[in-house]
Amino acid sequence: MHMITTLPMRAAEIIVDEAISQAKEHNLHPLTIVVLDAGGRIVAVKSQDGSGIMRFDVAFGKAWGALGMGISSRQIRDRLINRPVFQTALASASDGRLIPVPGGVLIENEKGETIGSVGVSGDTSEKDELCAIKGIHKAGYRSEPADIDPDWTRSYLSDQEKAKA
Repeated sequence: MHMITTLPMRAAEIIVDEAISQAKEHNLHPLTIVVLDAGGRIVAVKSQDGSGIMRFDVAFGKAWGALGMGISSRQIRDRLINRPVFQTALASASDGRLIPVPGGVLIENEKGETIGSVGVSGDTSEKDELCAIKGIHKAGYRSEPADIDPDWTRSYLSDQEKAKA
């Protein structure tokens, strides 16, 4: 028996490796990247040296939430910002797995069909999302969101980082 694969492992490896390449290029904090297929199964995971042990859970929650809701985690955040009751309901329905901040990006094929998702955690949400989008595009797929947040370079984890920039 041969099961149909929505997202080949080789493509998932390209996504993860490009996300890490972007993290190095932009001198980001250590990342963890999780790639899921359309059924929510893990296809690839990598954590850079120094990535905290909760980063997997956050990256998975971003990817899983995006896949579960059919929109990027950036859109989830934007839609729920003024709907705290619904956000709480989603967190409950997902057994706490939903992470409604940028960094969870859908992977789409050339027909616009969702074939998986990527979750990245380790730096600011906007920088995490940048790495996910760049990885997806490097693998030859479309991403949702299609474009990187234009303000990603102005996001910092601390005032100290901001002062160094």
